[in-house]
Amino acid sequence: MNENSKSRDGLKQIMAFTGLNRTMGAMLAMVVLVGLGEKMAERFLPLYLLALGAGTQSVGFLNAMDNLLGALYSFPGGHFSDRWGARRALMAFTVLAMAGYVVVILVPAWWAVLAGAVLFISWTAVSLPGIMSLVSNAVPKDRRVMGVTLHSLVRRIPMALGPILGGILIGRYGTVQGVRIAFTAALAMGGLSLWIQWRFIADFRERKTEPLRLSESWKAFSPALRSLLASDILIRFAEQIPYAFVVVWVVREKGLTAAQFGTLTAVEMVTAMLVYIPVAAMADRYGKKPFVLMTFGFFTAFPLALLFCRSFSSFVLAFALRGLKEFGEPTRKALIMDLAPEGAKASTFGTYYLIRDVIVSGAALSSATLWNIAPSVNFLTAFGFGVAGTFLFALFGKDVHHKD
Repeated sequence: MNENSKSRDGLKQIMAFTGLNRTMGAMLAMVVLVGLGEKMAERFLPLYLLALGAGTQSVGFLNAMDNLLGALYSFPGGHFSDRWGARRALMAFTVLAMAGYVVVILVPAWWAVLAGAVLFISWTAVSLPGIMSLVSNAVPKDRRVMGVTLHSLVRRIPMALGPILGGILIGRYGTVQGVRIAFTAALAMGGLSLWIQWRFIADFRERKTEPLRLSESWKAFSPALRSLLASDILIRFAEQIPYAFVVVWVVREKGLTAAQFGTLTAVEMVTAMLVYIPVAAMADRYGKKPFVLMTFGFFTAFPLALLFCRSFSSFVLAFALRGLKEFGEPTRKALIMDLAPEGAKASTFGTYYLIRDVIVSGAALSSATLWNIAPSVNFLTAFGFGVAGTFLFALFGKDVHHKD
């Protein structure tokens, strides 16, 4: 056997192991291009608003709008993905994001930022149900976790690289001009991603089933899916109650520098990326529930670990633990798709995220009150919710096994 044949055989084995194909490759390219443009520009919007003369209230409003739209866009994202097909829906969502970029580029005013943000700020939320539906159709059932994992892994490339490139532009051209250049680059990358989506993503068609309305979608939830949702809500309370105060605890309360906090964030990201592929391979083979359960355990342990950190090295261990919360996150998403009814998987996924994120958004409202009582109250309350969610899933969570 010659070297070319060996190389082709090796490539085929890798593609079979990962579930990678033309549609998946195009979807991953889309995620990198749109995500890179999004993170180059969006991460610096607070600075841009202030530079345009807006007050700090506009920054808070932008953050609140991001959280609310992220929840509200999930269901329509799933609904239109089921109605139009994932490819056409993803293209439509990309066009909407690009329209938002155009508003910000053409109108350098703070109100234009908020108006444009309605179109682009929650691209991830509105597109996620369609992406999950695409993965569900594009890869074999026994490779579904691997497909979701590849999406989660590749998403972190623009999350890491985008702010660096945006920061370079701002450093060179100033805040206002740098952000507008970043949005122009985002517009160009969005256009390229549209061509890739149209040219390379297969136009899968679900069975001829009308997308479910919100009430119908909820009624179609199986007991197993409702159990997973209830557990997930409690776990997200454990995540969101301390979320905004982690940097305050690390820098202000424990005296670490901002640079050290950045290093801790890098530790978290690297840990997450290292565990994605091996966990996906095991979850596809041995079942999803054990890995989702371990993920919930890591979510639960993090706020408790923070409480006992006293040095940089101990924080490194805690943030590595935080990275492990991604241990079974793609597995959990794949489990949602497994438990969703055929013909309405995207709608079901969107309904799941809508219900979860609207309820969990209330956790952020309580976090400051708990913190003002004492940081330990904040962390221990989060830990308590995590324990409840983990035990609930351990008792009532179901698994799905594929024979083919």
